[in-house]
Amino acid sequence: MFHLILYQPEIPPNTGNVIRLCANVGAELHLVHPLGFNMDERALRRAGLDYREFVTVREHADLATCLDALPRSRVFALTTKGRRSFFDARFMPGDAFMLGPETRGLPASVLSELAPEQVLRLPMQPDNRSLNMANAAAVVLYEAWRQLGFEGSV
Repeated sequence: MFHLILYQPEIPPNTGNVIRLCANVGAELHLVHPLGFNMDERALRRAGLDYREFVTVREHADLATCLDALPRSRVFALTTKGRRSFFDARFMPGDAFMLGPETRGLPASVLSELAPEQVLRLPMQPDNRSLNMANAAAVVLYEAWRQLGFEGSV
Protein backbone atom coordinates (compact mmCIF):
# COMPACT_ATOMS: atom_id res chain seq x y z
CA MET A 1 0.00 0.00 0.00
CA PHE A 2 2.83 2.42 0.90
CA HIS A 3 6.56 2.58 0.28
CA LEU A 4 9.10 3.57 2.90
CA ILE A 5 12.48 4.75 1.62
CA LEU A 6 15.43 4.76 4.01
CA TYR A 7 18.13 6.88 2.40
CA GLN A 8 21.54 5.58 3.49
CA PRO A 9 20.45 4.21 6.89
CA GLU A 10 23.28 3.81 9.38
CA ILE A 11 22.04 1.93 12.46
CA PRO A 12 21.10 -1.76 12.07
CA PRO A 13 18.57 -1.97 14.95
CA ASN A 14 16.65 0.99 13.53
CA THR A 15 16.38 -0.71 10.15
CA GLY A 16 15.40 -3.97 11.85
CA ASN A 17 12.62 -2.15 13.70
CA VAL A 18 11.48 -0.61 10.42
CA ILE A 19 11.37 -4.06 8.79
CA ARG A 20 9.02 -5.18 11.55
CA LEU A 21 6.95 -2.00 11.17
CA CYS A 22 6.62 -2.43 7.39
CA ALA A 23 5.53 -6.05 7.82
CA ASN A 24 2.79 -4.98 10.22
CA VAL A 25 1.41 -2.12 8.10
CA GLY A 26 1.90 -3.74 4.69
CA ALA A 27 4.50 -1.27 3.40
CA GLU A 28 7.33 -2.08 1.03
CA LEU A 29 10.77 -1.06 2.29
CA HIS A 30 13.41 0.48 0.01
CA LEU A 31 17.00 0.79 1.25
CA VAL A 32 19.21 3.23 -0.63
CA HIS A 33 22.95 2.47 -0.54
CA PRO A 34 25.43 2.94 0.88
CA LEU A 35 24.14 1.29 4.04
CA GLY A 36 26.00 1.80 7.29
CA PHE A 37 25.81 -1.93 8.02
CA ASN A 38 25.68 -5.36 6.44
CA MET A 39 22.20 -6.82 5.92
CA ASP A 40 23.37 -9.97 7.72
CA GLU A 41 24.27 -8.13 10.92
CA ARG A 42 23.01 -9.76 14.08
CA ALA A 43 21.57 -6.49 15.45
CA LEU A 44 19.48 -6.06 12.30
CA ARG A 45 18.16 -9.62 12.48
CA ARG A 46 17.41 -9.36 16.20
CA ALA A 47 15.43 -6.12 15.83
CA GLY A 48 13.53 -7.41 12.80
CA LEU A 49 12.83 -10.71 14.57
CA ASP A 50 11.13 -13.11 12.21
CA TYR A 51 9.28 -10.43 10.24
CA ARG A 52 11.76 -10.30 7.33
CA GLU A 53 9.80 -12.96 5.46
CA PHE A 54 6.61 -10.84 5.63
CA VAL A 55 7.95 -7.69 4.00
CA THR A 56 9.43 -6.85 0.64
CA VAL A 57 12.81 -5.21 1.15
CA ARG A 58 14.41 -3.80 -1.99
CA GLU A 59 17.95 -2.48 -2.05
CA HIS A 60 18.94 0.24 -4.51
CA ALA A 61 22.42 1.37 -5.53
CA ASP A 62 21.38 5.04 -5.33
CA LEU A 63 18.34 7.28 -4.95
CA ALA A 64 17.78 7.70 -8.69
CA THR A 65 17.48 3.92 -9.10
CA CYS A 66 15.07 3.77 -6.18
CA LEU A 67 12.85 6.52 -7.55
CA ASP A 68 12.89 4.93 -11.01
CA ALA A 69 11.43 1.80 -9.36
CA LEU A 70 8.51 3.90 -8.04
CA PRO A 71 7.28 5.75 -11.15
CA ARG A 72 3.67 6.08 -9.99
CA SER A 73 4.39 7.01 -6.38
CA ARG A 74 4.20 10.45 -4.90
CA VAL A 75 7.36 10.85 -2.83
CA PHE A 76 7.31 12.77 0.45
CA ALA A 77 10.49 13.60 2.36
CA LEU A 78 10.34 13.76 6.15
CA THR A 79 12.75 16.30 7.58
CA THR A 80 13.09 18.82 10.36
CA LYS A 81 13.68 21.33 7.55
CA GLY A 82 10.15 20.93 6.19
CA ARG A 83 7.75 23.84 6.51
CA ARG A 84 4.55 21.87 5.98
CA SER A 85 3.26 19.67 8.78
CA PHE A 86 2.93 16.03 7.91
CA PHE A 87 -0.54 16.11 9.45
CA ASP A 88 -1.74 18.67 6.90
CA ALA A 89 -1.07 16.34 3.96
CA ARG A 90 -3.58 13.89 2.48
CA PHE A 91 -2.16 10.55 1.43
CA MET A 92 -3.10 7.94 -1.15
CA PRO A 93 -2.24 4.28 -1.67
CA GLY A 94 1.16 3.97 -3.31
CA ASP A 95 2.66 7.06 -1.68
CA ALA A 96 6.32 6.83 -0.68
CA PHE A 97 7.87 8.35 2.44
CA MET A 98 11.60 9.02 2.57
CA LEU A 99 13.71 9.39 5.70
CA GLY A 100 17.39 10.23 5.86
CA PRO A 101 20.36 8.81 7.73
CA GLU A 102 20.10 8.91 11.50
CA THR A 103 23.10 11.19 12.10
CA ARG A 104 22.49 13.82 9.44
CA GLY A 105 19.04 13.53 7.84
CA LEU A 106 18.29 14.03 4.16
CA PRO A 107 20.86 16.18 2.36
CA ALA A 108 19.88 19.53 0.82
CA SER A 109 20.62 18.10 -2.64
CA VAL A 110 17.84 15.52 -2.18
CA LEU A 111 15.36 17.96 -0.65
CA SER A 112 15.90 20.52 -3.42
CA GLU A 113 14.67 17.99 -6.01
CA LEU A 114 11.22 17.87 -4.40
CA ALA A 115 8.42 20.42 -4.51
CA PRO A 116 7.95 22.28 -1.20
CA GLU A 117 4.61 20.52 -0.59
CA GLN A 118 6.47 17.17 -0.70
CA VAL A 119 8.88 18.18 2.07
CA LEU A 120 7.13 17.51 5.37
CA ARG A 121 7.98 17.73 9.05
CA LEU A 122 6.67 16.07 12.16
CA PRO A 123 5.77 18.53 14.94
CA MET A 124 8.21 18.52 17.86
CA GLN A 125 9.04 20.63 20.87
CA PRO A 126 11.25 23.65 20.09
CA ASP A 127 15.01 23.16 20.25
CA ASN A 128 14.86 19.38 19.82
CA ARG A 129 16.94 17.97 16.96
CA SER A 130 14.87 15.08 15.63
CA LEU A 131 12.97 11.89 16.35
CA ASN A 132 14.50 8.45 16.12
CA MET A 133 14.22 7.33 12.49
CA ALA A 134 12.23 4.18 13.30
CA ASN A 135 9.83 6.17 15.49
CA ALA A 136 9.33 8.78 12.78
CA ALA A 137 8.64 6.02 10.26
CA ALA A 138 5.99 4.54 12.58
CA VAL A 139 4.24 7.89 13.02
CA VAL A 140 4.26 8.51 9.28
CA LEU A 141 3.05 5.09 8.16
CA TYR A 142 0.31 4.83 10.77
CA GLU A 143 -1.05 8.30 10.04
CA ALA A 144 -1.09 7.62 6.30
CA TRP A 145 -2.78 4.27 6.90
CA ARG A 146 -5.27 5.87 9.31
CA GLN A 147 -6.26 8.32 6.58
CA LEU A 148 -7.18 5.33 4.42
CA GLY A 149 -9.32 3.82 7.16
CA PHE A 150 -6.69 1.18 8.01
CA GLU A 151 -7.58 -0.55 4.76
CA GLY A 152 -6.61 -4.22 4.82
CA SER A 153 -6.23 -4.48 8.61
CA VAL A 154 -7.89 -6.98 10.89
